[in-house]
Amino acid sequence: MHATLQHFARVRVRTACKGHCMRPGKRMTHMKLSQFALLLVSAGAVALAGCSHTTYVQAPPPPPPANWQGPSPLVSLAEHNGFRDGREDGARDALNGRPYRPEHDARFHNTPGYDPGMGPFPAYRDYYRNAYTRGYYQGFTRHE
Repeated sequence: MHATLQHFARVRVRTACKGHCMRPGKRMTHMKLSQFALLLVSAGAVALAGCSHTTYVQAPPPPPPANWQGPSPLVSLAEHNGFRDGREDGARDALNGRPYRPEHDARFHNTPGYDPGMGPFPAYRDYYRNAYTRGYYQGFTRHE
């Protein structure tokens, strides 16, 4: 009777596998391969789960030319004055409970400290206002 059960099991395997895994050893090979493939797919999914966001890294700027003397005196003055004035106005607005509004202060529009002997006013105004907004942000956020 034991031989009949083995024969029935072989027949079941043959019909279930449709002839491609007739021998028990070959069935084990298929099972091992499918388990390996499942393990490989699972490992890939776990590895990719940590890659849900992209990080962009910017290359550093090129070094300045050998004969570069630094920013002009006009730029240095505008950035110094603008940052200082913006930091003061931002801190004052934060302490007084006013909203963040760097473009509404008089010094932003008047751009004080300009010296006509150093260069054109539009350049001074642009650098001053840029530095002013950076200084305003720093002064406003440190005193919240």
